[in-house]
Amino acid sequence: MAEKNLVIVESPAKAKTIGKYLGRSYTVKASMGHLRDLPKSKLGIDIEHDFEPDYKPIRGKEALIRELKEAAKESDTVYLATDPDREGEAISWHLKYLLDLNDQKARRVTFNEITKNVVQESIARPREIDQNLVDAQQARRVLDRIVGYELSPLLWKKVRRGLSAGRVQSVATRMVDEREKEIESFKPEEYWTLDAQLLDEPSHKTFTAHYYGKNGKKFEPSSREEIDAVIADTKSAVFAVKSVKRADKQRSPSPPFTTSTLQQEASRKLNMTPRRTMAIAQQLYEGVDVAGEGTVGLITYMRTDSRRSPPRRASSSAATARTIIPPRPAASRPRRAHRTRTRPSVPPTWTSRPSASRATLRASSTASTGSSGAASSPARWRTPSMTASPSRSPRACMNSARARAA
Repeated sequence: MAEKNLVIVESPAKAKTIGKYLGRSYTVKASMGHLRDLPKSKLGIDIEHDFEPDYKPIRGKEALIRELKEAAKESDTVYLATDPDREGEAISWHLKYLLDLNDQKARRVTFNEITKNVVQESIARPREIDQNLVDAQQARRVLDRIVGYELSPLLWKKVRRGLSAGRVQSVATRMVDEREKEIESFKPEEYWTLDAQLLDEPSHKTFTAHYYGKNGKKFEPSSREEIDAVIADTKSAVFAVKSVKRADKQRSPSPPFTTSTLQQEASRKLNMTPRRTMAIAQQLYEGVDVAGEGTVGLITYMRTDSRRSPPRRASSSAATARTIIPPRPAASRPRRAHRTRTRPSVPPTWTSRPSASRATLRASSTASTGSSGAASSPARWRTPSMTASPSRSPRACMNSARARAA
């Protein structure tokens, strides 16, 4: 009798992509996210007994749990292939409990990218559930629940009903409060700048020179009287360029995306919210229908703070680019080794792709981002020959910038 295997992922889109890469002996099903969580009607944590959580099956998912139980009973091995992060590890742990799987039958696999090679390699090298990652996610969930249940009723009473507070909002509120105090204690200081529009007679081109100081010493005018004195001293002076410094500047390519930089670039260049950015990135990770290739995962897992490229991806990129760039590695600022260092950055899964595939992806991207709104055109600024203004508080500067941009 042929061996039967069950692969459980989180989303149907991922199940569709992975199902293409595995043989007929594998059945791929989706858990649709969490199946067991803390109850909504009560705290669900026994604070007196080492913060023991009281997990319950999520209401409305009973049929899905029964379906997965039946599929697990008919399978020889169950591969828990939820996302490669703490939350995904915890979902696999809950699945193992709900489906009543032993250590021999339940095997954990992770896909950093949804491509044929990676999926098959991961299935060939399963592991056990990492209890350290599970405990880390449980601590995070318990902390969310304890803080939220204590603070949310206070917000309902003092601000507005329906608001939620938790682990992240509490810290963010304190940061906003501290920043507000800094703004209120800011003492404005008057400063002036002086620029001269100069003409280069041989080329008949103008350029701007900024006032630095006198006799090689830097001087920053702080009043109208000091500016008038400088203008009077230089009004009839003859300007000359004493020296010109020329230097070659090297510009390194930008490092691979992390979750944070991905969201920043999408907001800056495409005017997309972080929520929409991560939703589209999730689609690209799980798989996109590409003409002539079917459903293909186009990026690696998008929740990471590491800039490290996968070894295979780095070698592939080097082979592709070797003919057009020097063989010197790009310099990047070192970062402290912390947080999710086990996962790599967010590069594309393939460094080259047929032009027809690029056209398909471009059309899909246009359709996905069309409703987010076009980015407004950049404001155009005039730089006067002399600007003079007292410094203002950070809030005043921000409000003024918004008004000018509008």
